[in-house]
Amino acid sequence: MGVGSSNLKTFKKVYIEITSVCNLACSFCPQTERKANFIKPETFNRILDQLRPHTKHIYLHVKGEPLLHPKLDELLDASHAKGFKVNITSNGTLLHKAAPKLLGKPALRQMNFSLHSFDGHEGSENREKYLGTVFSFVREAVQHGVIISFRLWNLTQDNEINRQRNRNRETLEMLEKEFSLDYRIEEKVIPGGGIKIAPNIYLNQEYEFEWPSLSAPEDDGKGFCHALRSQAAILVDGTVVPCCLDGEGVINLGNVNETPFSDIVESERANNLFYGFSRREAVEELCRKCGYRKRFGA
Repeated sequence: MGVGSSNLKTFKKVYIEITSVCNLACSFCPQTERKANFIKPETFNRILDQLRPHTKHIYLHVKGEPLLHPKLDELLDASHAKGFKVNITSNGTLLHKAAPKLLGKPALRQMNFSLHSFDGHEGSENREKYLGTVFSFVREAVQHGVIISFRLWNLTQDNEINRQRNRNRETLEMLEKEFSLDYRIEEKVIPGGGIKIAPNIYLNQEYEFEWPSLSAPEDDGKGFCHALRSQAAILVDGTVVPCCLDGEGVINLGNVNETPFSDIVESERANNLFYGFSRREAVEELCRKCGYRKRFGA
């Protein structure tokens, strides 16, 4: 926890979900049972005002596809006006429509493209056209100083790994060609890590993870997490949750439309979770059913 002069919790990043709607249905991403919703620009502005003492970096997603938001350009302008840098994670399929709302926006710091969504979505067709659109956007975005991260979060640790590798190979081949790489990406990248493939352009590969769910088995609850320590998240309806993996708002800490964000992250439930992880202990049921915690060691 960073401590400011007024003793407020500060975060490396806060996620603001600008829509709960997605245009794809990927196997690795459970569909939300929450109401389809888009954040209103005036609500977004109020949230930014509440976040100013806590962070300078916002990420415009939890669930949903941010490029679906019809007023994305307005949200980026508001972020810039209030001094925030913005990261966006997208499946990249809507760039042909959304690119003008993104390019040249000074608030936009980084675009993350979930390239695994192509294979994760059953209806995907024409990998070449999909990646071509992404690459064409990337060429222009880096001219504006935007950082690009390509993500392939679909490696598996079982027998399926070869099938997955073959599907990834097609994508990697196109990346190698686009960026004139003189090596095969698999030779350089290690799961959980990233490599720089061009100035300001990175590729990250990771094993597929399970979204935490209350129906999953519980473990001993030992371990550590950065929830409410370096990050927090606000769902599209204003619900504050401790991290970007609580996509259903199970750990509902309060709502920014009713209670100031500063009060919510200092509430009893929030502090119990925070100090629990200081003791390497998950106090919330959902946290005890989340495999992500194990990545930080016990």
